[in-house]
Amino acid sequence: YQAFVAFGEGAAPIDDVRTWIWQGLGLGYDSTNIFTATLFGSMYFLPNFLLIGLMGLVIEGTFAVVRKHEIKEGFLVTWFLLALTLPPTIPLWQVALACVFGLVLGVEVFGGVGMNILNPALTARAFLFFAYPAEISGDSVWTAAVADPMASVDGWSGATYLGRAAVDGMAALDAGVCQAALDAGQTLSTGCPHPNLLQHAFLGYIPGSMGETSALLCLAGALLLVITKIASWRTMAGVTLGTVLMTLLLNVIGSDTNPMFAIPFWWHMVLGGWAFGAVFMCTDPVSSAFTDTGKWIYGALIGVLVILVRVVNPAYPEGMMLAILFMNMFAPLIDHYVVKANIKRRKARYGAV
Repeated sequence: YQAFVAFGEGAAPIDDVRTWIWQGLGLGYDSTNIFTATLFGSMYFLPNFLLIGLMGLVIEGTFAVVRKHEIKEGFLVTWFLLALTLPPTIPLWQVALACVFGLVLGVEVFGGVGMNILNPALTARAFLFFAYPAEISGDSVWTAAVADPMASVDGWSGATYLGRAAVDGMAALDAGVCQAALDAGQTLSTGCPHPNLLQHAFLGYIPGSMGETSALLCLAGALLLVITKIASWRTMAGVTLGTVLMTLLLNVIGSDTNPMFAIPFWWHMVLGGWAFGAVFMCTDPVSSAFTDTGKWIYGALIGVLVILVRVVNPAYPEGMMLAILFMNMFAPLIDHYVVKANIKRRKARYGAV
């Protein structure tokens, strides 16, 4: 509907449809009611999810017919992950464009699933980030609401918590630090945060992309992937190690002008896309490192890079997507030198010449 009626005009028409549906159901929005909250959220998630599935099936099916091979199941992973990386209010026509870009230029031009260098879901999201930064930059929060005030979510405007932290440091995250700063006469860009913000961020009570808000559920996903041996725990551990070490180093160095230097590592892990990226994106078996040692190195460098982007780069409050895509390009090189080092060590061990 929106792809044809509202091309280039924002999300108003599809929001009208959501309003009609919600009012027709006669339900009020209550964030403490899991049924209404889930139903309300599905009205934003399902259109994106179904559109990506339809576009992906057409693209994958077309290339399968042309190349005369079976449809690869790898697209199913991209289908879910791309939908979860998007904000709830993104226009559907942008979702369609991103899906085409991510699958055609991120996968098919390399020969199909299994041959791609970059993570296709993040490639699609990166396309949106550079082509339509106003909708997906991560600088401002995304809120979903319908016309009925009784059915609307709590009001929210301004920058994300990562964006706030870049200006006010820990005062943007810790209510006690915030109040102390105000008592000392400091001027803050925003009001004091919720006193249980860390808990809320861990559980998923703050706005964000549809799959990144709950670090707890990302942790549950990590356990499932590790137990089923679908994803590598080494990569996840490497990301965690790199994040912790880089954050501790910057905490020690400190800065009089950049308050992000003082943010502890646990805040980085519960805010933004860190948890989702570390669990579901870094562990992509095609675009990540293959060797065991390479997975540690690959993950650790992602952890280092995401902190550098968040802390040192003043223009972008996130960093996980860019860090993963950057390391995707170096994953083959990491594996090459790991294998080369193993061969050299075995030759020396057995006295080969």
